[in-house]
Parts: sequence; structure tokens; C-alpha cells
Amino acid sequence: MAKSRIALIAHDQMKDRMIEWAEKHRAQLVQCDIVSTGTTGGRIIERCPELQITRMKSDPLGSDQKIGALIAEGRVDGLVFFVDPLSPHPHDVDVKALPRLALVYNIPMAYNPSTAELVVAGYMATR
Repeated sequence: MAKSRIALIAHDQMKDRMIEWAEKHRAQLVQCDIVSTGTTGGRIIERCPELQITRMKSDPLGSDQKIGALIAEGRVDGLVFFVDPLSPHPHDVDVKALPRLALVYNIPMAYNPSTAELVVAGYMATR
């Protein structure tokens, strides 16, 4: 059976929470191929070197669009995107495209650690 591919993304103010979440779920995540933005992926690799992560460029340089393209191509099975709703983001239009694509292509998505817990628990239970 092919590994599932999950996208992990976090705004700057949420990166520490993403790292903690990935560390907590490393046993599940090691069963997946992971695609991530450059900085988030690099920080996860530092704490969880056993994870298979393909890193894109950083967010403002097009990684959101690249991950969106992977979703549209059917090459991403789930999206975990820890969003900071209280900070402005100059590339906000790109960020807003990701949930729209996840909805259109019917993939599970989580925008905070609580929801990510449910997505991973439910998804892994069906594998």
C-alpha cells in the first residue's frame, strides 16, 4: 500500500505548536510522506529527523501555490495548516486558496492542533 501524503504548514507564530504537534504524532507521521513549506519542514526535521519531508520554498515564495497544485493533482491526502488568525499575512490570497482546494478535492484539513488531533486519529484508524 502506498504511503499517504500529508501537507504540514504553519504561520510563523504557530511554528512552535506545529513542531510540538509533529513530535507528539511522529509515530503516525513516519507512516506518511510529508510535504511542507521550507521553514516549517526544516524545523520539523530538526526535531523529528526520521520523518520523510519534501520541503518547498518558504510561504511568500510560492510554496502555498505549489502545495495547492499538489492538492489539485490528487497528490496530497490531507492538510494540516496551523493558522495564526491574529496576524496579517502579505500573501493572504495564497493562504486562502488552500482551504478552498481542500474543500473542492474533499481532503481532510485541520487549522489548529485540536482539529489536527481528530484528523490524525480518524485517518490513521481507517488505514
